[in-house]
Amino acid sequence: MFAIIIGLIVIALVVTLLLKGYYPQAILFMGGVVLLTCTAIFGWGDLLNAKQTTNFIGFDIFKVFSTGFSSRIAGLGLTLMAIGGFSRYMEHVGASAALFSVFEKPLKLIKSPYVLLGASFLVSQIMVIFVPSHAGLALLLMVTLYPILIRSGVSPMSALGVIGCAQFVDVGPGSGNAILAAQTAGVDVSEYFVYYQLPLFVGVVIILTFVHMFVQRWWDKREGWVFDPNNIQTLAGAKTTEQDKKVPKIYAVLPIIPLFLIIFFSKVAGSHIRMDVVTAMVISTIIAIIFELIRLRNFRDVLASFKLFFEGMGKILVSVVSLIVCGEFFAAGLIKSGFMGTLITAANDAGFGLAAMVIIGGALVWLFSFIMGSGNAAFFSFAPLLPNVAHVIGVPIIQLIFPLQVILGFGRASSPITGAIVAISGLAGVSPFQVAKRTFIPMLFGTAITYIAYFLFWY
Repeated sequence: MFAIIIGLIVIALVVTLLLKGYYPQAILFMGGVVLLTCTAIFGWGDLLNAKQTTNFIGFDIFKVFSTGFSSRIAGLGLTLMAIGGFSRYMEHVGASAALFSVFEKPLKLIKSPYVLLGASFLVSQIMVIFVPSHAGLALLLMVTLYPILIRSGVSPMSALGVIGCAQFVDVGPGSGNAILAAQTAGVDVSEYFVYYQLPLFVGVVIILTFVHMFVQRWWDKREGWVFDPNNIQTLAGAKTTEQDKKVPKIYAVLPIIPLFLIIFFSKVAGSHIRMDVVTAMVISTIIAIIFELIRLRNFRDVLASFKLFFEGMGKILVSVVSLIVCGEFFAAGLIKSGFMGTLITAANDAGFGLAAMVIIGGALVWLFSFIMGSGNAAFFSFAPLLPNVAHVIGVPIIQLIFPLQVILGFGRASSPITGAIVAISGLAGVSPFQVAKRTFIPMLFGTAITYIAYFLFWY
């Protein structure tokens, strides 16, 4: 119980300071330090395993951070940095403007920018199957879709609101959470996807398409947004220069190359060759450099422009990856202190039935993923406890784990410290809290729809 009290106090302080505009990385880091220090002092759990420990508890607190940092840099961090570097180079060569020029005429046939926004949301949900990374997909959409939307009259914040929800559910056989849920429930991952996730996913996507159209329009009116075609160049990520106007239309293929490489060289396309996001970004940047060499015929200057790729990577490291790492360090404090496990155990010991466990458990995973900014951190610490809960209340594990696995995605997509929202807000030059404000209401609708659908068709 003491761990719960300390956890609630730390969470309250962290949220308060974040809302007051304190530097989020520092606040999340200090929150993690406090929780891990309490864990060490009161013996609530081990900070590191035997192979990782420094053999001094005071150093282990910070070893948790360095271990998480090195792991994240080598994985998601590198992916985000590569996408940031590619995005920076696309901006430099004017490829985004070229892409828009190709789609400009057909897009003008769609009179309402909010209809276009809804269509964009549908497109992003199709891409979830091919790019099972929330942050990775969001940044890919920032390179390809975002410039098109705001040049077509969609407000930057509305566009970011839709892109921030690009992967509101970890769906598909490529999702780590979906794989863990299927394994824990003892069902094949393809069966879990087809018979459980897919019907719910399709229904929620259709409803949220209209929710986004109305909610984003409401926010735009509330914030006084008025589209000014003469002011497009001042919008982040949509800078139009004289250089852009001279870019050949063939440059429109450059932002799409990474998507082509990732999808074409995948199981979905039946290829035995695999293409990861980082490799796709590097190859695509080199192709763009070749285009520039052919067009400009200035070997020295074009090769020098390659540094922009690394500058883009550095910007993402400072603004995005650092926040993700600090957020996960804070999440580690919540997990290792026993805060999450104690709450789950308390709910189980209360003797609730399936309906109550789904409602309360869903609320807990939603809250945890929101606070942590990570669906994986919340679910990977939660899932191992569910088989015992399902056994106690006498139901198949799948009936309990399925709704919770879906619901936690809504909490993650509502959080201002989740990787995807931090990443796209960093590229657009706005506060993550502004973007989270745009995703929050649609994600509440999604949560309610999931509960209703579950009790109607799966309960």
